[in-house]
This record gives sequence, structure tokens and C-alpha cells, in this order.
Amino acid sequence: MYLATARQDTPPALAAGAGRRVSGTVLALGAVSLVTDISSEMVTAVLPLYFVLGLGLSPLQFGFLDGMFNGATALVRLIGGHAADRGGRHKRVAGTGYALSACSRLALLLAGGATAGIAAALAADRIGKGIRTAPRDALISLSSPPDALGRAFGVHRAMDTTGALLGPLAAFALLWATADAYDAVFVVSFCVGLLGVLLLVVCVPGHLGPPSAPSAPTPGSRRVFDVLRNTTFRRIVYAAALLGAATIGDAFVYLLLQRRLDVAVSWFPLLPLGAAAVYLLLALPAGRIADRVGRRRPFLYGHGALLIAYLLLLGPIGGPSLLVCVLLLLGVFYAATDGVLMALAGPVLPVARRASGLALLQTGQAVARLIAAAGFGAAWTLWGPRPALAAAAVALAAALAGAWTVLPRTEVPRTEVPRTEAPRTEAPCAEVPRAEGNVS
Repeated sequence: MYLATARQDTPPALAAGAGRRVSGTVLALGAVSLVTDISSEMVTAVLPLYFVLGLGLSPLQFGFLDGMFNGATALVRLIGGHAADRGGRHKRVAGTGYALSACSRLALLLAGGATAGIAAALAADRIGKGIRTAPRDALISLSSPPDALGRAFGVHRAMDTTGALLGPLAAFALLWATADAYDAVFVVSFCVGLLGVLLLVVCVPGHLGPPSAPSAPTPGSRRVFDVLRNTTFRRIVYAAALLGAATIGDAFVYLLLQRRLDVAVSWFPLLPLGAAAVYLLLALPAGRIADRVGRRRPFLYGHGALLIAYLLLLGPIGGPSLLVCVLLLLGVFYAATDGVLMALAGPVLPVARRASGLALLQTGQAVARLIAAAGFGAAWTLWGPRPALAAAAVALAAALAGAWTVLPRTEVPRTEVPRTEAPRTEAPCAEVPRAEGNVS
């Protein structure tokens, strides 16, 4: 019954764009994410060097600052999703998050070596990311037919990952060209971030769904958690949190690889690029497969790929074969789970609660992963890396069995949206990619 309600809430804009493989709005949001990720990853790639070598902070101090604000991001998502759903202000709230992250680059430059200024700049960046994520994913969901959401999120995640790959390369090229002038990196990153905000303002339509009906004011926390009354969505949240609580985090996987293979410290920062490259190549194919066979199985199989990576790290295989296989499996994991989970949850949420629902799902998963990372770090300290990884593998296998049972088997059926003429609501840039099949 809830699925039927969600389908009736499908935005009218889809009627005009149902014939497209991927809507112009999705491509515009992908371009915004690509540019923004270049900006953010330029800074992320050099922050450890800047803080530890440039400012003299200890690794413990940097780790504390970075970890604290990453944890706070999970809670800010709820605020961003709730604010976006009030009157359908998805673009405005997402734009606020993008602008805040862009300005944080300039704040790093102005902070100099002051710890308080550095902390404020990091906080602004993480808060901006937390605010924008759910409204952006809601815009993708609202601008795509339910039976093409996997493809839409796959295209967006592929473009997003392209920016994540280009950002570190641009940062290190700039450092090489300017003789390690970190200020130049921050200035260029700020300019690129502003370009992303400009693309959002010009190219993304301001309103895709019907305006929310006025209702009596209710406590904010109650409104945020109202979506959990939907049994189907609640089971998706439980499954995602259960699997997240058994995911140890990429940083630990790379550290385990470095220990097993004795990877040189100078090459260590390149390990994430290998997994990101696989993710980039497989994000769209994984989304298309999910649209055809259902999103439940790819999501679970993606976690199965992660379990295999854990088992390989515990096994006797070593050398380049282990490196290639683990990075490949990590890329498969993200391609089959990140956008696919949003595509699975989006159609079961009504338009008026789409952003806050996705924010709640993302927050639950993020908090579970933070707990898992803390638990694995403690187990590593107490037992050593191999026993800790063995325990993580057992936990992930148990979580997969539980998620297989909890995750709903019924999804929104494929629907044919009639191709009728409707007033165009997309912004100028969203009109460019009109040829069918250009992105598929």
C-alpha cells in the first residue's frame, strides 16, 4: 500500500523526461559533483602533509580533528534532509552545503596555523558535505523514473568518482609546479568549488516535486523519524545499518594490504585510487543491472565481494595478485552498494519526505560504520591484525545472513510513464543532453 502511495507521488517532471535514459538534471548534478570533488579531493590529498609537515601537528592531533568532524557529518545529514523537504527546497539546501564546503577552502588559507581556525574550516567542510548529500540524492531520485534509478545513480556516482580521481592528481601537480605552495592549492580549490556552486545554480531545476501540503507543526525529531513507520523502508534501514556495523573501513583494508605486501610509504596514497578507478568503471553497469534484476541482490552481492576481500587478506595469496584482487573487490563493493542502496530506498519514500528519508538511511549506515571502525581498531590493538580481521569476516558473514532475511524482497515494479507533453521545469543546462542513448 505504501508503494502505491509513493508511485502516485511521482513528480510530473518525469512524464516529460521518461523517454530519456538519464535526465538532464542527473547529468547536471553529476557535473556539479565532479567539479566539487575535484575541489574537495585537492584539499583532502594534501591535508595530512600540510598539517603534519607544514604546521607541525602530530598525527594524533590531525586524526582527532578529522575523525571528530567526520562523525559529526552523519548527524548533520538529518538536518539537511529535513530542511530540504520543507517546501521542496532541495536545490537551495544542497546549494548551501556546496557553498559552505567551497568557502571552507578559503577559511583554511585565512586560518594560517591557528588550531581554532583549522578546526572551524574542517567543521565547515564536513557540515557542508553532510547538508548537501541527502537533498542531492533526493533530486536524482525525483528526476528519474523509478525503473531507471539504478542507472541514474550509477551515472552520478561515476561522474562523482571521476572528480575524486582528478582532485589528488591536480593537487600534487600544483604543488610540484609551485614548489610546495599549499596556499596555491587552497586558492585553486576554492575557485573550483565556486564553479560547482555556479553549475548547481544555473543548470539544476529548483523544484521537481509537488509542494508539500501545509501541516500542523510537529516536533522536529518526530518528523524526521516519521518515515520509519513505513515497514519496507524501516527494513531497508535495518539491513543497511546491520551491514554497516560489520564493515571495517577502507583505511584499515589499505593498512592491512600495506603490511602484507610491504608497500612503500610513498606509494601508499595511491591505493585508494585503484579502488576508485574500478568503482568508476563499474558504477553505471552495476546500476543498469540493478534496474533489470532488482536492487536487493546487487546490494547483498556487493557486500559479498567485500567479504571475499577480507578472506583473501586472511589467506595465503600474496604479491601483486592479492593487491589487484582486493582493490578490484573494493571497487565492486562500492559500485554495487552506494548508488544502488539509494535507488532501492528512493521509490518507497513519498516525494514530500524523500530527502529526510534518504538522510536517515545514510545517517544510520554512517553511524554503524563509525562504530565498526572503532571496534575493529580496538580489536586490532588488543588481539593483532589477523584475529581482528577474522572476527570482522565472521561478523560480516553473519550480517549478510541477517540482511538477506531483513531486506524486503518486494520492490517498486517497473512502470511505463506515459510520454505526455508537460511544462518544462528544467534549467537551461539541463536541456543540453537530449539525445536518447547518449548516456546508457
